[in-house]
Order: sequence, then C-alpha cells, then structure tokens
Amino acid sequence: MSNHTELIRLLDTADAIPAAAMLRARSYDLLRLQPGDVAVDVGCGAGRAVAELRDKGIKAVGVDTSAEMIGVARARWPGADFHVGNACELPFHDSEIAGYRADKVYHEIAEAARALTEAKRVLAPGGRIVLIGQDWDAFIIDSDHPVLTRTIVHSRADLTSNPRAARGYRNLLLDAGFHEVEVEVHVGVFTDGMMLGMLTGIAQAAHAAGVITREQYETWTGEQTRRAEQGRMFLALPLFVASATRGEE
Repeated sequence: MSNHTELIRLLDTADAIPAAAMLRARSYDLLRLQPGDVAVDVGCGAGRAVAELRDKGIKAVGVDTSAEMIGVARARWPGADFHVGNACELPFHDSEIAGYRADKVYHEIAEAARALTEAKRVLAPGGRIVLIGQDWDAFIIDSDHPVLTRTIVHSRADLTSNPRAARGYRNLLLDAGFHEVEVEVHVGVFTDGMMLGMLTGIAQAAHAAGVITREQYETWTGEQTRRAEQGRMFLALPLFVASATRGEE
C-alpha cells in the first residue's frame, strides 16, 4: 500500500466521523459565502470540502500539491475544479475570491507567513479566511508509559515542517493584516480504535527517525492495540479553527 493510499484511507476514516462533518460545516459557516461566490480549498486532498461547498452553490476550487490527490479528487467529483498547486502560488488574480479555506494544511507549510500573504492577495476586500488544524505537540494519549508517549509525540512533531502552526494562527493572521480574527477550539475524542492507525503511525515515524528503539515501539504500539481491542483507547486532539476578514485596504 502506497503512502498516499494509506493517507487517503485515514482521511476518509476521519472525514466520516460525525464530529468531523460538523467541523467542516462550521468552517463553511465562518466563510459567510453566498451562492455564486468563488472560494478556494487549499490542501483539498481528495476533494470532499470542494464537493460540499459546490452543493451549496459556491464556485469552489480545490488546490493541492499532490498530483495523486488531485487525481483522486477529480475521479470522485467529476466536473469539480481541482488544480495541482501550492499555498504560496495560487491560480487566482488579485482580489478574485470571496473565501479561503485550509484544513489541516499549515503544519506542512514552512513559510506560513508567505502563504497568508498570498491568501490576502487573492481575497477580495471583505473576503473571509478559515484555517483549521491540530497542534502536533498537543496530542493527548492515555498510556501506561507517559514518558515514552511524550517522546513519541514530540519526535513526530519534530518531523513536521510547522508542527505548532495551529497555536499560532491568531498571531499569523494579525501579522498578515487580517481583521476580525477569532479562534475556536474543538476537541476530538477517540476511544474505539478508529484512530489506532494514526497512533501506530506516529510511533513508526519515531522509530524510523531513531528516537525510540524497536522494543519501545513494540511495547507502545502493543499497549495501544490492546487498549483499542478492549475499548480503552483514549486519544484527544484539540483542533483550532481560526477565522478572519480581509480589510478594505
């Protein structure tokens, strides 16, 4: 199974959770779009948000750096508008769009300030931006091995381009000159093993990076697997939702 295939599987699993659907709906509300408005979903992945926005009458465009992801999105949502591209070079003219959405993307963008400058460029005055993401240093995982858990979480965060981007959303938006900046926190709680693959994945990344030994990897993933099988797993993910408006300047 390729890395992209596994990622798509995990994303599909996460997107199917009712709380995830509610969070997407909340992000659409915060965009304050009207039918006919043009909006971009940056880091669109397999395209679900683009499809849902189009169902609301929005002229939604999906952009993702992965050609494979864009291929999947085009296959799933024929007729929708998807482009291979990146957050720092969007395929829009100045002040062309009314809404900008980026869901679980900015932790992968090393130059977040540059991406927000580009967001401000393409947004029309009064246009809205919504950023959603988890803080990779803030995964809360119950374990009989708390020190090892902390090591695994932090080491996985260190492998991410911008792991603490989400806690910085507010200041990033203020620095970029956006107005009406607001931040919400929504916490996802998982106890039934649905996200076991994610937990074993972060442990595998820590092992591959040489931060933990094979024995530590097997001990920790074995414990989490047993917890999942017994209905005793506990993972809490704080998700930060920041919204703002481009001013009239």
